[in-house]
Amino acid sequence: QVQLVESGGGLVQAGGSLRLSCAASGSIFSINAMGWSRQAPGKQRELVATITSGGSTNYADSVKGRFTISRDNAKNTVYLQMNSLKPEDTAVYYCNAEIRRVGILYERNYWGQGTQVTVSS
Repeated sequence: QVQLVESGGGLVQAGGSLRLSCAASGSIFSINAMGWSRQAPGKQRELVATITSGGSTNYADSVKGRFTISRDNAKNTVYLQMNSLKPEDTAVYYCNAEIRRVGILYERNYWGQGTQVTVSS
């Protein structure tokens, strides 16, 4: 079994900051890419940021310069530092990870349960 657990969401005023964390646990052999997506009410889920096992990152245009994704491979954890938050950043944020389980030859994409981020104006 593999589990991804997010934390760090909450309510913040516009211009403020939050740091999301997502820890993977279970029978993990290796983790490849990790990422964050978000889904606002009535909208489709959108990719926010990704990071490879080697540390290469990609961001959605809407968050470039404001959000930073990072990871701690020793802790199987990915982070999303969110600065200069805007009301339009309000959404449920989900982490995902491409994980190869112990004894399994292929990777599978796993998702966390989501954490709510609300930015008030």
